[in-house]
Amino acid sequence: MPAARVEYIAPWWVVWLHSVPHLNLRLQRVDSTFSPGDETYQESLLFLGVIAAIGLGLNLIFLAVYLVCTCCCRRDHTVQTKQSNPCCVTWTAVVAGLLCCAAVGVGFYGNSETNDGVYQLIYSVDNANHTFSGIDELVAANTQKMQVDLEHHLAPLSEIFAARGDYIQTLKFIQQMAGSVVKQLSGLPVWREVTMQLTELSLQTAYVEHYRWLSYLLLFILDLVICLVTCLGLARRSKCLLASMLCCGVLTLILSWASLAADTAAAVGTSDFCMAPDLYILNNTQSQISSEVTRYYLHCSQSLSSPFQQSLTAFQRSLTTMQIQVAGLLQFAVPLFPTAEKDLLGIQSLLNSSETSLHQLTAMLDCRGLHKDYLDALTGICYDGIEGLLFLGLFSILAALAFSTLTCAGPRAWKHFINRDRDYGDIDDDDPFNPQARRIAAHNPMRGQLHSFCSYSSGLGSQCSLQPPTQTISNAPVSEYMNQAILFGGNPRYENVPLIGRGSPPPTVLKRAATHVTMSREHQLPRP
Repeated sequence: MPAARVEYIAPWWVVWLHSVPHLNLRLQRVDSTFSPGDETYQESLLFLGVIAAIGLGLNLIFLAVYLVCTCCCRRDHTVQTKQSNPCCVTWTAVVAGLLCCAAVGVGFYGNSETNDGVYQLIYSVDNANHTFSGIDELVAANTQKMQVDLEHHLAPLSEIFAARGDYIQTLKFIQQMAGSVVKQLSGLPVWREVTMQLTELSLQTAYVEHYRWLSYLLLFILDLVICLVTCLGLARRSKCLLASMLCCGVLTLILSWASLAADTAAAVGTSDFCMAPDLYILNNTQSQISSEVTRYYLHCSQSLSSPFQQSLTAFQRSLTTMQIQVAGLLQFAVPLFPTAEKDLLGIQSLLNSSETSLHQLTAMLDCRGLHKDYLDALTGICYDGIEGLLFLGLFSILAALAFSTLTCAGPRAWKHFINRDRDYGDIDDDDPFNPQARRIAAHNPMRGQLHSFCSYSSGLGSQCSLQPPTQTISNAPVSEYMNQAILFGGNPRYENVPLIGRGSPPPTVLKRAATHVTMSREHQLPRP
């Protein structure tokens, strides 16, 4: 008793996508029945790509307007602006990075689901193709046995039994039964054209799916690399790196919208097929296979009888009759004609192998195996495949949003880099620890000492302004400073003691000056 048929039920996303309005390029309503060969239906799918192209255009216009407004707008560089711009750029980059990572994660899942669904379809098609090829091979093999191999044994037996008319009539009856078997086998459908179409479909689908999967994988890697390198350019404050990556981000933005158009058209077209797959297959297989046979495999209901039952039954009866006749000849003719035993045993072996082939043919022609392959193919393409396309569409939207956000953060970051360079340029002349000051000191030592002295004086002045000195300001001459430097210069504990007055040079400088003055005086003293 055949098992109960597992009914195919279209999932909710197939119903939802099938209900999307189908419009041609002239904005006229088109029938949503799946017909890929119809130009009007092709225009309705192309219209979905045009909508995605319009979305890309609006996105680029928005980015262009935003960039022009941001670059042309001049603001006062206050302290609050300087503090808020880096924070805004940082959080914008963080949000864009999170969106990019989420988009790539969703894209990987959608790409894997689509790939699994397509390869389940290919596997089911190959299984059905193998079944159809096996049916044709069994039919061809049994036909050859009844027409050629059987004749090789009947011809010698006709010569042996030439003197016995009753045995000759038995051989003619066996030959007649063999002709009946061949007639029944010729009534079975020939699946050669269907096999060729399924083979071509499987090869083309595998070829397209391989490059589709690889293209999306490269797109995911490209998105991650551009996002990471852009964030690195923001962290390193590299203008060249930031500008180049933003240009690549615009290119990736265009690719995201293009993938959204392709995914949307593919998902809607596949949903139209999955909404009524039986009808499409019936309409496109009438020239190769009869509608009765197609319905038998598509529905596989217990109420439907096999269209091959009559032919297979006649095949079985003919084989049984032939086996009975051969058994009678072996029993009665072989004692009289011993040389006929070999050919009669050959005919019996041939009939036994034909009966085995009959059982295999009956199993292959049964609807349950092919119907299971059909349901597996529908499950792969209509469940996993379309679900993966929906996730890929979500990836495209998230990626476009992420790179739009990252592009918007570019001008703010650029202006922040310029402001930061300007601020560093203002303090370069007063900073003794910056590279420019060190270069100046290396080329002009006196200017470097003066620069260091001024820096020290300004620092000491600021220190005195914070903590007023306890000593009183004196207008003592320079010689008094020198004498104090000589008195206290030898003791290290007085090295850091501030001298009289504000803006005094460090003790080490005064000590070198006092030593120079003392040596000059010694040279000026008269010798005794």
